[in-house]
Amino acid sequence: MAEHSVSKMDPDSHLLLEQPLLRLPHELLKKNLKSAQRAIEPVNKNITSAIQSSTKQNPAETLASLDATLQKAQNLKRKLEALHTEEQALHSQQKARIQHLQTLHEIPSLGDVAYDRWAHVRLDRLLVDYLLRQGYTQSAKELAEENKLGDLVDVGVFEEAGRIEQALRKGEVKDALTWCGENKNALKKINSELELELRLQQFIELARSGDIDKLVDAIVHARKHLAGDQSSKFGLQAGGLMAYPPDTFVEPYQTLYSQERYPHLADLFVQTHHNLFSLPPTPLLHIALSAGLSALKTPACHSQHALSVTANTGAPVCPICSTELNELAKNVPYAHHTTSSMEDDPVVLPNGRVFGRERLQLLNEKLGTKKGWYRDPTKLGENDVEWEEGSIRKVFIS
Repeated sequence: MAEHSVSKMDPDSHLLLEQPLLRLPHELLKKNLKSAQRAIEPVNKNITSAIQSSTKQNPAETLASLDATLQKAQNLKRKLEALHTEEQALHSQQKARIQHLQTLHEIPSLGDVAYDRWAHVRLDRLLVDYLLRQGYTQSAKELAEENKLGDLVDVGVFEEAGRIEQALRKGEVKDALTWCGENKNALKKINSELELELRLQQFIELARSGDIDKLVDAIVHARKHLAGDQSSKFGLQAGGLMAYPPDTFVEPYQTLYSQERYPHLADLFVQTHHNLFSLPPTPLLHIALSAGLSALKTPACHSQHALSVTANTGAPVCPICSTELNELAKNVPYAHHTTSSMEDDPVVLPNGRVFGRERLQLLNEKLGTKKGWYRDPTKLGENDVEWEEGSIRKVFIS
């Protein structure tokens, strides 16, 4: 009965990591709807006013006005058809994702073959997500195509974000500003300052030249984009930049003139992008691994000695102490254990380290320690202190 309860499927616990899977299509559908509304409203007003005014015109002018109105309506139709096609693709994607998660509720236990198949699909999804976030777009595409994950991964979204990020790192802000314009209302709702930062960077490049005409353009630019109802911080920074040359050592203007602002803008864009579309700031693979590492992590983990122990004794290294996962495991919490787990016949060395007696003897035999003496196998290379067997005390646990 206990074994059955351990292997019983709990879909809700698995779905904690799956929220972005459904949120992103939902956010994209909202964006699609807003785009349709922005396209319809001005054209609708123009058509209505054109039809009303045509009644007061002569036949030739009326015909020309109706031709222009018809052309606007046809252009609107093409835009709406493209948005409708995109909407259908998003609905198809959403349906596939819901079905993927629904499958989990139909699996009776963790030992079922169906769960292995589902878990493999999820692992592939997490790997694609990780590759996309690291900039390996082509590898992510090939992995998604090979495993037929097109509707379960967000290649297009990350590809666009990666293109804009790389442009910012190269010192180009045009694409990022276009993206801000497309998502202006949504960015306003989350109080994002990304567009102001980009506008300030444009001002910095104009002020950096030192040319009189460029400085005049910089003032006009600041009045248009960094003054008025905008954040006063950016207007004040722009004013200060006019008073200091690019080679100044005065802060914060030295930092503002620095080329290191472009990587900062790229990181800010990625952060804003993920926040806007409800994407976690870190790869889902890291989140999944962190949950597992937390279940294994104990205060006894010491990665600095793990490799030497393995090399000299053949003892296995726990995932926390491995060089591959140690950096990721540093900030995860320790596991919560309601019961202790110790090796048989525990003994404590004079330095306070506790081992099972049989395991300690086996490790010291492999280390070549002379009979009747013991060394701490986790402290190799640290003066190699040895203790007589009589100095080792038995541990009693109440």
